[in-house]
Amino acid sequence: MHNSGNIVAETAVRIFADLGDPQTVNQAKDAGWKVPLWNALNSAGLPLAWVPEQHAGSGGSLADGFEVLGVAGRYAASVPLAETMLAGWMLARSGLDAPAGAMTVAPSRPGDRITLDHDGTLSGRARSVPFARDAEHIAVLALRNDQPVVALVEGGECRISHGRSLAGDALDSVDFVGVSTVSVAPAPFDAGSLMLMGAVVRSVQIAGALGSVLDLSVSYANERIAFERPIAKFQAVQHSLARLAGEAAAAMTAATSAADAITEASAFDDGIFLEAASAKIRAAEAASEGAAIAHQVLGAIGFTQEHVLHCFTLRMLSWRDDFGNESQWAVELGNRIAARGADAFWPLIASR
Repeated sequence: MHNSGNIVAETAVRIFADLGDPQTVNQAKDAGWKVPLWNALNSAGLPLAWVPEQHAGSGGSLADGFEVLGVAGRYAASVPLAETMLAGWMLARSGLDAPAGAMTVAPSRPGDRITLDHDGTLSGRARSVPFARDAEHIAVLALRNDQPVVALVEGGECRISHGRSLAGDALDSVDFVGVSTVSVAPAPFDAGSLMLMGAVVRSVQIAGALGSVLDLSVSYANERIAFERPIAKFQAVQHSLARLAGEAAAAMTAATSAADAITEASAFDDGIFLEAASAKIRAAEAASEGAAIAHQVLGAIGFTQEHVLHCFTLRMLSWRDDFGNESQWAVELGNRIAARGADAFWPLIASR
């Protein structure tokens, strides 16, 4: 997933380094930094990377998009880039044009149900929708006569109840009460497939953030002097850093494998389910373990608002819950494996 020759990923790195540096963002007195960052991402066509040119997008590949998401994770970006990309993917898969501007997707939690009524309006409620209040449009997966459709609606038409994620990002409830659609089309995927795609998106972001958390922790351990030597020389700290490196590597491996599987697949089959569910479970576990280790290594300074560590750890921890948390995916994965029977288990694992 991290091909140094990927010009799309290199563009993303350049934009985030210039306009979304976590240290600069953390010290900013307001959110004024978001506009130039978003404008630069938009100018480069990154938010609509997964939308073909004939549907008003930039026509990037799935692989390009996952590269960009990894970069966004490494910079712990507090802008709706991933959400807009995912909304664009939904619209493109349904043959709908993508609007300009920030978007988000609903539902983003398993079990939420939105219906398209006979009069052409939506009804239902979506919980914990990332950046809902900041989105000009929301791409909604709804049911019409029990068949999935993708509907595009204006964010301002919905009743939005403000909430916050652990990291302080907008995480809102959205009520669709008689909301009219801008456009609507049958969806070639269901709610389960949307949750799987979203789970992989978040897994890739978590893996990216964990890479930065590891870099921060190693750098601090090499600079922090105790008893006249860097704390990185102490065996206990080395052990902690090795564990953190293991968690970061595990998350990256699982997320990359799932992203590659989706890139190469033609449908969300059992193989994709296994990859995506496993990635979200492993990345979420790594986020919990990795955050704890990093805060241990950095000690009290890592807990302060002044230090940048929390920008990564809190965002990683909040991403665990989007598009199904690890417990939900673990139960569903276990049920699905059990239903296939013992004889089918090894062939499924060995085929990945």
